[in-house]
Amino acid sequence: MSDADTAPDPSDIGETDAPPIEDAPYKIIFEANKCFGAGKCAAVSANWEMDIGTGLADPVAYFFDEDDLQHNIDAADACPAKKGDGVIHVVDRRSDEEIAPDPSGDGSLSVDW
Repeated sequence: MSDADTAPDPSDIGETDAPPIEDAPYKIIFEANKCFGAGKCAAVSANWEMDIGTGLADPVAYFFDEDDLQHNIDAADACPAKKGDGVIHVVDRRSDEEIAPDPSGDGSLSVDW
């Protein structure tokens, strides 16, 4: 696998404006360019809304704590994009591992950039 084919390190994405890890140990990495607006994420999570202007999903917050973990996992698991592998990625900032959807089952970030 070449460097161009490897996924980016999750800690390199969106961390410049992130709250401290102690306050928000989880984050969303969203492949918005692959979202097709099914709305399943918004149906299961208060953190996801459908943007009327674009017809696509939009997260309310990218960083969150334990209180918001499960419904964001549910949103990632419900996303039908990328043939069911999803475009919503829930990452544990402490370990840099993808919690959901984690189609490889190894915690690696499953983005297609």
